[in-house]
Amino acid sequence: MNSHIGSDFDDFLGEEGMLAEVEAAAWKRVLVFQIQQEMAHRQLTKSAMAAKMQTSRAAVSRLLDPNNPSATLQTLERAALAVGKRLRIELV
Repeated sequence: MNSHIGSDFDDFLGEEGMLAEVEAAAWKRVLVFQIQQEMAHRQLTKSAMAAKMQTSRAAVSRLLDPNNPSATLQTLERAALAVGKRLRIELV
């Protein structure tokens, strides 16, 4: 009998020990999408974004790569500020 019948996908990921990793990757993708949308709205290139963040274009490319998990909260906050937004993180 399948022990996952009647459970949801979060339960399955939790049982497999992958829930936190999958959720973190999903949130990174959401943040990258939102930053890219704001960059497009403000017509900011990666180079212009890097200048606003006082970092390199390569660092912005890494930040905008949804498969690169190395973004820190400080980097995400600087990116948010560069596009006129604030980063809000909360425990739920």
